[in-house]
Amino acid sequence: MKTLVNSILELIEQSDGTWGIVLEDLDLGEKWVWNGDELFYAASVIKVPIMAAVFAAAEMGKLAISDQLVLKSEDFVLGSGILQHLTPGTAFSLKDIIMLMIIQSDNTATNIMIDLVGMDNIVQTLKKAGMEKSTFYNKLMMNNPNPKGFNQITPNDISKLLKQMTTGELVSPEASEQMIGIMKKQQIKDCLPDKLPSPYSNFNNGMTAWELAHKTGWIPGTRHDVGIFYVGQRKLIATVLSKDVDDLLSKQILTEIGGKIYNYLQEGAIC
Repeated sequence: MKTLVNSILELIEQSDGTWGIVLEDLDLGEKWVWNGDELFYAASVIKVPIMAAVFAAAEMGKLAISDQLVLKSEDFVLGSGILQHLTPGTAFSLKDIIMLMIIQSDNTATNIMIDLVGMDNIVQTLKKAGMEKSTFYNKLMMNNPNPKGFNQITPNDISKLLKQMTTGELVSPEASEQMIGIMKKQQIKDCLPDKLPSPYSNFNNGMTAWELAHKTGWIPGTRHDVGIFYVGQRKLIATVLSKDVDDLLSKQILTEIGGKIYNYLQEGAIC
């Protein structure tokens, strides 16, 4: 992993601001941490532990992922997602709302899920996952944020969450598998996977089938992408967070980091 790490350090040295990165090669047992305990504004990466909280509530029998919710006009908030543009009174399953929250980063869907399971239960999900330094105080796109603080994450905390998901220890093996399946359907692909070949295919030129289960987060000056790379039989957890970095440059660097991770795994892939 040393060559991969050195190439990523060269990339992030091109920018001002702060990067927080954790890479963990689950096959080789190697891990690299850069600013692992640095706090970053969570942006939409917070939607991953929110998803876990919903699955935890389902595991305890408090709800079912197949339950239906009716969309109300008072649910609508601005920002990413399509629910705000749909017709009030339309019914969706919880699974569909979770899907929109993750793969389209739908803010309305996110707030519906927060109201459903409760903020305290989401905080408990963070604690149970070992996310000791991360905080959750606010619904998304609200005018009056909680004066106690902001939604914040660290690279180490997110990496812990993703590893538990990968090993089937986040909520349950079945829930972990479902959450990974949702994240593999991600439609916002302009960061880590932006320049990678089409997934799911074996190529005549020797490239290996691959997938990425991931979630992005972005507000001006803050850009993240976190997830699990699957290349052949290889698996690597990648948590890449940034703050106070030029928006175009942060996107470019994230894209290049994704390419370097893929090439690293591709070279050692087991088909």
